[in-house]
Amino acid sequence: MYLLIIEDNPDLAGNLSDFFDARGHRADLAQNGLAGLSFALEHDYDVMVLDLMLPGMNGLEVCRRLRDAGRDLPVLMLTARDTLSDKLAGFEHGADDYLIKPFALPELEARLTALVRRAKRAMPRTLLRVGNLTFDPDRLRVERAGRRIELAPIPLRILQLLMQRAPGVVRREEIAREIWGENPPDSDALRAHVHALRSALDREEEPPLLHTIRGIGYQLAEPDDR
Repeated sequence: MYLLIIEDNPDLAGNLSDFFDARGHRADLAQNGLAGLSFALEHDYDVMVLDLMLPGMNGLEVCRRLRDAGRDLPVLMLTARDTLSDKLAGFEHGADDYLIKPFALPELEARLTALVRRAKRAMPRTLLRVGNLTFDPDRLRVERAGRRIELAPIPLRILQLLMQRAPGVVRREEIAREIWGENPPDSDALRAHVHALRSALDREEEPPLLHTIRGIGYQLAEPDDR
């Protein structure tokens, strides 16, 4: 997941960032509502963790402005308030879920994963494109410059994840978890599938699109976008 965390408590924000990083996710941090709203409007996050009480602009206002801007980013609101009226206010301003402090980090991750999964199911599938490479998720059809590319199921899933996040770098751990769940094989298996994908995508006469970011993961991008 690529998530935005808007939380003004530096200890909690640090704990969240460390937890999600260790789990193979990518997180951006903002410590006030104005900065968080700016991040949310400028980047394509999978989900947002939004504290209710924030300096500059509270979480309700951040959520309202996000929805007024037409963004349907899933939002989980964090708060120490547990009254029904507080929860209803969050939902009325556009929040999708609500978690009361203190909370267990695995529960937060599970709720965020569920939000992302529901959002992906609700999204109409569209053609993914990176340079002259296209992928039709409905027909599982891959082409580069009009050349049909046949891929086995696992390289195809890796390609879809990389195209959805392009030109961002996707960590090896996240790819492995997306493909194999909580019991991934050793790293050689992932390298083998990425090698097969690279061999199918990048021919000698074409600029390479699939790049290895040493020690981190992989990136699908045109040379000018790296």
